[in-house]
Amino acid sequence: MRKIIVTGSAGLIGSESARHFAAENYHVIGIDNDMRSQFFGPEASTQKTRDELVRTVRDYEHHDLDIRDADKVMALFRAQGNEIAAVIHTAAQPSHDWAARDPQTDFTVNANGTLNLLEAARACCPEAPFVFTSTNKVYGDTPNRLPLRELPLRWEIEPGHEYEPGISETMSIDYTKHSLFGASKAAADILVQEYGRYFGLNVGVFRGGCFTGPSHSGVELHGFLSYLVKATVTGKKYSVFGYEGKQVRDNIHSHDVIRAVEEFAANPRPGEVYNMGGGRENSVSMLEAISKIEKLAGRHLDWHYIEKPRRGDHICYISNLGKFKKHYPNWQLTHKLDAILEELVTREQARQQRVSA
Repeated sequence: MRKIIVTGSAGLIGSESARHFAAENYHVIGIDNDMRSQFFGPEASTQKTRDELVRTVRDYEHHDLDIRDADKVMALFRAQGNEIAAVIHTAAQPSHDWAARDPQTDFTVNANGTLNLLEAARACCPEAPFVFTSTNKVYGDTPNRLPLRELPLRWEIEPGHEYEPGISETMSIDYTKHSLFGASKAAADILVQEYGRYFGLNVGVFRGGCFTGPSHSGVELHGFLSYLVKATVTGKKYSVFGYEGKQVRDNIHSHDVIRAVEEFAANPRPGEVYNMGGGRENSVSMLEAISKIEKLAGRHLDWHYIEKPRRGDHICYISNLGKFKKHYPNWQLTHKLDAILEELVTREQARQQRVSA
C-alpha cells in the first residue's frame, strides 16, 4: 500500500493533506503531539482535529510523536518498509513572538526536528518526494526596506519595482533581522535544500505567506485571518500592532497549498524553493480585512491600535507565484480572498452556535 507521512497532521496544512491524500487511496501516517497547545494555550489545541481525523478518515494512522526524538522518528520510517510514497513536513513552532520566549524549543522543533526527518527519509525512502513548509520570515525584514508608498488603507510596493508583482525567490535571506523564528526556519529551509542538492533527495521548499482555511486554530500570536474572524464573531478584543493597520499579507487557502504539494510530488525538482501564497489577487491589509469581515459577520470588531509594531513584522509582503506556475502550469489558485473570508466567517458562526446550544 502507498503510504504518505504527514507531520503536524492535526494542524491546518497537515489535516488538509491527510484528508486529501486519504481520499486518493493513500494510507496516511500522521505525526502530531499537539505542541500547539503548549505554545499558545488550550484554544490553539489541535486535539479535536486529531480525533476527527482518527474517527472519520479511512486509512489514517496517528502517532503522538515528537519530531525532536531522532530514534523514534527513524523507527517509524523504518517500520514502513519501502512503501513511503511521500513526506509532507508541516510540523513547526510557527510564531516569531513565541520563539523569543524559548529559543531552545523553537530551534530544536524547527531545525533539529527537520534534520531528523531528512535523515530518516534519506535512510528509508530516498526516492520519495519530501515537501517542507517553510515561511516568508526567512527573508527577515528585507521586504521592509523596499520602496513603499502609503495609501489610504494599505502599504504598497512602488510601481515599476521588480517586486511590485510580488516578492520572488531571488530576494536575499542574508544581512537582515530574521527574528529567532525566522532564523530557525531558515536553518531548516537551507537543510532541506542541501539534502536535495547534496544528496539528491526529491525535496522541495514552500516559503509560505499566510496559509489559512476553516481548519485553522488561529490565536493572537499566529493565524492572522482565522483569529481576526474569531475575534469579530465572538466579540473578543483585537489588537492591531503598528504601521497604521495598513500592513499587507497575501492569503492562500489550505486546499490550494495541498494542490501545489500534489503537483510537486508528481514531478519533484530536488532542492527547489518556491514562494507560496495567495499572490497579489489575494492580498489584503489589516484595515481592509477588518472591514470585509465586519460586513460578512454583521457586527463590528472591538479593536484598538498599538503604535509599536511587532519585531520582525512585514509591512507589505505579497508572494510572486510566477516560478511555481511556470514549473507546474496545471496549478492555479481556486479560492479567492472574498470566498475564503466568507467560508471562515460561516464556519466560525456555526462553531459558536454549537458551543452555545
